[in-house]
Amino acid sequence: MTYKVVLLPGDGIGVEVTNAAVRVIKTVAESFNVSMEFNEQLIGGSSYEKYKNPLTDETLQACYDSDVVFLGAVGGPKWETLPHNLKPEAALLKLRKALGLYTNIRPAKIYNALIDASTLKKEVLEGTDFIVLRELTGGIYFGNPRGFDKDRGWNTMEYTREEVVRIAQMAFKLARMRRKKVTSVDKANVLDVSQFWRNIVHEVHKDFQDVELNDMYVDNCAMQIVRNPKQFDVLLTSNLFGDILSDIAGMITGSLGMLPSASIGNKYALYEPVHGSAPDIAGQGKANPIAAISSVAMMFNYSFQMQKAAEMIETAIEKVLVQGYRTADIISDGCKLVSTEQMAECVIENYHEIFNQQAIGVFTL
Repeated sequence: MTYKVVLLPGDGIGVEVTNAAVRVIKTVAESFNVSMEFNEQLIGGSSYEKYKNPLTDETLQACYDSDVVFLGAVGGPKWETLPHNLKPEAALLKLRKALGLYTNIRPAKIYNALIDASTLKKEVLEGTDFIVLRELTGGIYFGNPRGFDKDRGWNTMEYTREEVVRIAQMAFKLARMRRKKVTSVDKANVLDVSQFWRNIVHEVHKDFQDVELNDMYVDNCAMQIVRNPKQFDVLLTSNLFGDILSDIAGMITGSLGMLPSASIGNKYALYEPVHGSAPDIAGQGKANPIAAISSVAMMFNYSFQMQKAAEMIETAIEKVLVQGYRTADIISDGCKLVSTEQMAECVIENYHEIFNQQAIGVFTL
């Protein structure tokens, strides 16, 4: 079996973490006798520098022709003054829309070895394991009209029935495989579009009565993530609210460098770490590749249907953390500081050990 993987390293540390991710993909593919065909393309600021376009037709076509897309990161202060449609972030929004990636899955799981890395108390964090399920192709980021002049600025936040139905169905299906609890996040006391969102979610819930549903205002949800994160299982959110809440979730886990994500549609899928391009540390070997590597685990799980491979990658990450290896963003007393490349090597070494221990069981039918 051969899978076509488009690589979009992008900007800043995106290049470094993508290199780490590719090493892990190759390692896992070889151990499971699966072939990977890579096609690297430019996106974001790096694409603008060469083509004056953050997302070229060639790159988009390569994504259409792929099985999956892996993205590092886009953006940086160098391009902040560009018109909206030429900014690196515009490329990512366009790519999500073009590929129909309406579901963004962002896990927020506490690794026991990192429980002291967060600013929250240990007893608050213990047992935290939830998913932020963010609608990705609708809402205020895509609504029209939008614009500004010297006296006012305006954006439009809107959702169609179809957009809410499909993300709500995904939330309930995921919850069925977890703890069967969905928290739908909105601002229905103020926003008409949120009241519409709430109404549709409750309609969809009628087909998933085995799953518990509760509603929560977004401001309260932000507070609850910090106050009592273990109460959540699947957080169902709109595009804007999910963008904000997933970053809050990143900080309770100790670092945005620990957060993977999957963006999935009916045909295509894109995997990327949540941390952004971090241009201040780019090229210095300081970037944490764990979010990128964990995104690879999600790729093997959701796109390649290789759950065992995904589990072994995650187990390898846990073992590395227990062994005390840390990049600069999660370093603590008594731990061993390693570079981006060294962290990837540690994960690969542990993966090989886990694979060898389980090889007989893995291939026994």
